[in-house]
Amino acid sequence: MPELPEVETTRRGIEPYIVDRHIIGAIIRERRLRWPVAAGLETTLIGTRIVRARRRAKYLLLDCETGTLMIHLGMSGSLRILTHEEPPMFHDHIDIILDNGHFLRYNDPRRFGSFHWLESDDHPLLNHLGPEPLLDDFDAEWLYQKSRGRRSSVKQFLMDGTIVVGVGNIYANEALFLAGIRPDRAAGRVALARYNVLVDAVKQILSGAIQQGGTTLRDFVGGDGKPGYFAQQLNVYGRGGQPCRRCESALKEIRQNNRATVFCPLCQR
Repeated sequence: MPELPEVETTRRGIEPYIVDRHIIGAIIRERRLRWPVAAGLETTLIGTRIVRARRRAKYLLLDCETGTLMIHLGMSGSLRILTHEEPPMFHDHIDIILDNGHFLRYNDPRRFGSFHWLESDDHPLLNHLGPEPLLDDFDAEWLYQKSRGRRSSVKQFLMDGTIVVGVGNIYANEALFLAGIRPDRAAGRVALARYNVLVDAVKQILSGAIQQGGTTLRDFVGGDGKPGYFAQQLNVYGRGGQPCRRCESALKEIRQNNRATVFCPLCQR
């Protein structure tokens, strides 16, 4: 599933081709996404100019002169720029045609993504999101205060989008390893000093993943159609039973909320 680094990689990949360009056409071949694409979206988009491409959590927000197109890539979606017309493949559901001759094409085999037209950022999908992990308002004091009294695991706490956005399963595993914190420890029992280390680890892991273009595990490609390479640097995720890169002891794999969690019993205490 595309996580924050993959979405940010997509945003950076498409931004140079779409900002300050007018939309001259839109083709919607399949409306049955996670939420049905609204009737008339094609008409709404035609003629408007894209003034900015930004990201909030895992949502891409294409700010136009008349509103904002909010896109979620779902479980398997991708957006890429085509510099010339190519026949659509089976899962190419939406094309946005720009006045520079480029196409923004949305592909989604599982159809769990979404396209919404917004008049403002006041939307149920955005209203209750936590802070962005790479900004200054995400800090140890925030995590510490939010965690008091919580019995849920620190990993599940870190993946809660109302606490901090965009830290999915892969990056939660990696950040907790880097911070030396066991993922099954209760969030309320983690000290402020440990949250200081964890915040730094989250920022380091996410920044590194963005620089590498995201983590390609199955379907993800960036806006330029190229895969991400951060998977080559994963320390624990997907490596259950293999030797720890630090101490060489066997990594342990458990299930938390039906998700794989991998950690080092020696390095993460």
